[in-house]
Amino acid sequence: MKYDVWNGTVIRKEALTQDIFDFTVKAPTLASVVKPGQFANILVPNKLLRRPISICSVQNGFLRFVFQIRGEGTELLSHFQVGDTLDFLAPLGNGFPVEDPQKKAIFVGGGIGVPPLLGLAQKYGRNGTAALGFRSKEAVILEKDFAAAGSTVKIATDNGSFGHHGFAADFLEETSFDICYACGPKPMLKAVSKLCKQMNKQCWISLEERMACGIGACLGCAVELKRSNGESYYGHVCKDGPVFSSEEVVL
Repeated sequence: MKYDVWNGTVIRKEALTQDIFDFTVKAPTLASVVKPGQFANILVPNKLLRRPISICSVQNGFLRFVFQIRGEGTELLSHFQVGDTLDFLAPLGNGFPVEDPQKKAIFVGGGIGVPPLLGLAQKYGRNGTAALGFRSKEAVILEKDFAAAGSTVKIATDNGSFGHHGFAADFLEETSFDICYACGPKPMLKAVSKLCKQMNKQCWISLEERMACGIGACLGCAVELKRSNGESYYGHVCKDGPVFSSEEVVL
């Protein structure tokens, strides 16, 4: 994993919901090497530890970060304004392996697990299907962005207030695809992994874990993995992931 410290200027800021913010940051040199699914560790004022934020997408020398306020650190980050400079370590982690873009791909996202999948959608274009799940209509984000990337977009909400009343994983059995990419809460990832195994489809999942250093030094984001022979061992989401084959993660 090769990373560096970067400075990028916030050129656009938008509140997508009451607690989800969308930043576009100018960082052309970094943008040329970022892979879908990687993340950045962003410095926030008066906090010792940086905050890990997934890279939503990369286009024309700009990085896009879509994040949710989940504590004091991300609350402070949300106060950055257009023209401010972000200090961050990047690119961190292993991203999603991009298969032949002529294959049919499905991107299954839940809540704030949706943003890391947008970069993949841009790779696959019209060969992609975005199956996105949210709590309610008010929580839906990036629907138009996935459509603009060429994806067929399917929305599910927990309460049935928009789209399908149910879960994003429900769309797997009604969609023709060759490979699945998923990011979201563990129950969703478990359901997606199980269905893909039953369907004999390749599946890559991105895990969400609390991180401190973001580079594998503090060992705080341990995750149980399994080898091909069934033997279990522990890896770390920040360094060995956040993307893993669904076959190697114990969920």
